[in-house]
Amino acid sequence: MVKTRRLTAALLCGLLLLGMTFTPAARADDEVDFKPLFNGKDLEGWDGNPKFWSVKDGAITGTTTKENPTAGNTFLIWKDGVVDDFVLRLEFKIVGGNSGIQYRSKDYGNWVVGGYQGDFEAGDTYSGILYEERGKRGIMAQRGEKTVFAKDGSKTAERFAESKSLQEKIKKEDWNEYEISAQGGHLVHKINGNVTADVTDNDEKLQVLKGILALQLHAGPPMVVQFKNIRIKRVKLADGRKKAVLVAGRPSHGPGDHEHNAGVLLMQKALENTPGILVETYHNGWPKDKTAFDNADTILFYSDGGGGHPAIQEDHLALLHKLMEKGIGMCCIHYAVEVPKERGGSEFLDWIGGYFEAHWSVNPHWTAKFDQFPDHPVTRGVKPFEINDEWYYHMRFRDKMVGVTPLLTALPPKSTLERGDGPHSGNPAVREAIAKGEVQHVAWAAERAGGGRGFGFTGGHVHKNWSNDSFRKLVLNAIVWTAHAEVSADGVQSTLSADDISKNLDPKGK
Repeated sequence: MVKTRRLTAALLCGLLLLGMTFTPAARADDEVDFKPLFNGKDLEGWDGNPKFWSVKDGAITGTTTKENPTAGNTFLIWKDGVVDDFVLRLEFKIVGGNSGIQYRSKDYGNWVVGGYQGDFEAGDTYSGILYEERGKRGIMAQRGEKTVFAKDGSKTAERFAESKSLQEKIKKEDWNEYEISAQGGHLVHKINGNVTADVTDNDEKLQVLKGILALQLHAGPPMVVQFKNIRIKRVKLADGRKKAVLVAGRPSHGPGDHEHNAGVLLMQKALENTPGILVETYHNGWPKDKTAFDNADTILFYSDGGGGHPAIQEDHLALLHKLMEKGIGMCCIHYAVEVPKERGGSEFLDWIGGYFEAHWSVNPHWTAKFDQFPDHPVTRGVKPFEINDEWYYHMRFRDKMVGVTPLLTALPPKSTLERGDGPHSGNPAVREAIAKGEVQHVAWAAERAGGGRGFGFTGGHVHKNWSNDSFRKLVLNAIVWTAHAEVSADGVQSTLSADDISKNLDPKGK
């Protein structure tokens, strides 16, 4: 009997040890692909009123006092990006008052935010609910409710848990974990692993699929709220939608030329009503948001190139290589088709099918006429057009153009080679090609082994050219195609006004 008891005790001990061994590993597996949004030291990447927000004891801390109240709800906004489909996890502690986590929300300026909110409080009623800050719908789901908003905005609700029992699992004036999952219109809140609200928002007028992330400090009595261990995992968009991430380079050249920031914003606006695709933009170089590409289906670079190309800085080529291996698309516009042969050349041949190679390719301004197009999704709806731009040509393509489809082809005039030889101006090979009358490809589509797609477009120096419908449509179609979304029979439909073209220009030459 003694031996049996000892054996049983030993077995239990062993099982406990196994549990201790594997539970952290299981937890670690559950944290795969999550990335931190807070460095634990300061408010880098966040913006809020310094009268109320600081970092104390390794936690973001919002504080109001009797002597220093906030007149209205004020927010600390994550500035490095916006969120679409994701899982967010953080720890919170609140002493007095009310707070919340804004997501897919709108920045109204002066640290005022509106939109979906994961609510929590020092009291016993609202922690875990879904509240629409500054919105018409107010409380979208009480704690323990599963609600559905139909396309017409009508609401149905059913209870899956009692609010009181959920409150009992929340620690007062202590640390709790909040998780928010947003996939398409399905929004789920959890506190300490317990689902507190489950909402499906199909309202065609009020549903929001992307927006900012922010932390709330509520007006009212004195309070202290803290947040730590903030991390996010982006997930593939729900409902078969595809995501395009457009990266704009820093300002360069004179006014009206190389308007990278304004250019990607035009593309985003032009695509906003295209079914099945969501567009996000990042400005002034490589994104500070370390999650920027995590759920992308295609990436576009519109930036300066050569040795300053964002893709070849630091460890970016290695990161892009991993993404390309997953079949993510890539588009490069104008100067962004150029990378050094020894650093990026072979990668760009693989990823987009060709690139501008110094001492081989050239970059003159000339008027190109395009009146014939191959039968390809990227050329759908594109009509003949003629336009002056800095059309690079004599590109370095894959051997025998394997997997590469020329989309825009023309014969440059001999006047494009009047400059002397140089890394961009001319060389014996290009002079021989033009003398022979060899047509040149200035836009192309490429397919990669494994299913990835690429696109190169050498125009885009002159900003006003985006007002040309066919010039613009070819690029928009390419974004959709490289993301593996469906290009309609007439291509992407978009209209831009003269006012649209003049917006968001970089303050150059001042």
